Amino acid sequence: MVVTALCSAAKNMKKIPILFLLVLPCMAAAAEWGKFDFEFENEKPWSELQSMLPAYPRQENLLPFFVSAATDNRFYIDAPSISVGEDGVVRYVLMVKSPEGAVNVTFEGMRCATHEMKIYAFGRVEGNWSKARFGKWEQIRYADRNRQHHVLYDDFLCPSGLTVNSSEIAVKAFKAGIAPIVHN
Repeated sequence: MVVTALCSAAKNMKKIPILFLLVLPCMAAAAEWGKFDFEFENEKPWSELQSMLPAYPRQENLLPFFVSAATDNRFYIDAPSISVGEDGVVRYVLMVKSPEGAVNVTFEGMRCATHEMKIYAFGRVEGNWSKARFGKWEQIRYADRNRQHHVLYDDFLCPSGLTVNSSEIAVKAFKAGIAPIVHN
């Protein structure tokens, strides 16, 4: 009886190394997955920085840019207002002038990483700002309406989806009328 029990135990011992070899890769994968969860959980969520309203744009600081032959409106960016925040938001003042003389001025932000834009404030005729009441991030859609945001995104502030490196590079791009070279 003792001999039978010893023989049975010896047979089971031969299976343990095989079982160990089968379980080992699973254990390694589980360790890597746990590491991924730890790294992912420790990433800081995106947080928007508080922005100050810029000075109201002056005519001599406006940089024109072409949007489309389908509109008679003229589009301008206020050079001193362009800033690239540590939060990855490019902020700027946009001015749109109609042939009839109407002028719309907005202080906006663009998130290149998510293809979104937000209006922070509207310009008043008196030369001051009115904060946007319901300013929220919205997707930049490729449609005929508000095409100026596609142009700003694609051609000047977010070429290839990358955030322009500095306000100086953005200003040079507007002056040259071509997309800047951006390095990440």
